[in-house]
Amino acid sequence: MLDAERLDVYAVALQFQALATVLASRADAIVRDQLRRASLSCVLNIAEGAGQRSRPQKARFYAIARGSAMECAAIVDVLRLSASASSAESRQARSLLVRMVQMLTRLDQSLV
Repeated sequence: MLDAERLDVYAVALQFQALATVLASRADAIVRDQLRRASLSCVLNIAEGAGQRSRPQKARFYAIARGSAMECAAIVDVLRLSASASSAESRQARSLLVRMVQMLTRLDQSLV
């Protein structure tokens, strides 16, 4: 098993990535591109952080992933307001993002 695969936050990021792909398909080109990039950034930075040996490097990548998750939450809000995402999809996406941010915050605090 790879280091990232041992982290619950990585699994949550993958779940959100799958949902983001569906939501992005309904958005205009600019929002679609931004959501795809931000949701992929969550997954990739968690994986890269897990693979680092030094605490500061791990913390840096987890902080970037946390910022990308916050960006995704804002995009989901925009999609909900523009009726591109249903209330149920928005709630599911937001729930995954809140969990991801909470886990990344705890990971960051554990590295201090």
